[in-house]
Amino acid sequence: MIERFVDISTSDGEMNTFVVHPEENGPHPVVLFLMDAPGMREEIRDMSRRLATAGYYVMAPHLYYRDVTEFNVFESGDRERMFELMGRLTNQKVTDDMRALIAHADADTAAHAGSVGVVGYCMSGPFAIYAAGGIPDRIRAAASFHGVRLFSDADDSPHLQLASAHAEIYVGAAEVDTYAPPEMIDAFDQALRASSCTGRVEWYPGTEHGYTFRERGALYDKDASERHWERMHDLFARNLFG
Repeated sequence: MIERFVDISTSDGEMNTFVVHPEENGPHPVVLFLMDAPGMREEIRDMSRRLATAGYYVMAPHLYYRDVTEFNVFESGDRERMFELMGRLTNQKVTDDMRALIAHADADTAAHAGSVGVVGYCMSGPFAIYAAGGIPDRIRAAASFHGVRLFSDADDSPHLQLASAHAEIYVGAAEVDTYAPPEMIDAFDQALRASSCTGRVEWYPGTEHGYTFRERGALYDKDASERHWERMHDLFARNLFG
């Protein structure tokens, strides 16, 4: 595997990004791997590596770059700062970041300049879905796992972007999730079914918010996490190869 850290220029600054992809058989389809609220850390990079071994050019940006060069709530313990940083992000800001990521990948011969996938967790789940409608000419697969704010009354609610998207959408919802309650997930599911997008919402029985991450301690569910990997691999293989 080849991996490196790069600074990608955006209209708001330099976005430090972890890039990893196989050594051979490129160019590889691009997947944007969006961090959750706790911040950029080795677990995110390890998950990016795992995905890259299946033949992808994976980019994991530090989304808080506008305010800090690094942040990891598991090291700092500063949850107040985490919520402050998270609150400064918007769907549109992160979609603009993704455009910069794709442009950088297009200039790299190791990356395939075609269909792009994106996956988000927790706070970044809505970013992934929103971007599918914001960058419909490139994003062909978008996944959200225990994602928040997928359906709301806001003008930038991700469900409104389904009308513009040309991607397959997958949402993996925790059974118990105060950040993403059943009524919100059900409303998004109805919007997805009413749209022209392919995809589905799937419930993960017995899980809570954060079930995919080992660092979440008791919230981590190994079986559910492995299912999430299976669903993600299937989604990207269907839409990014060929």
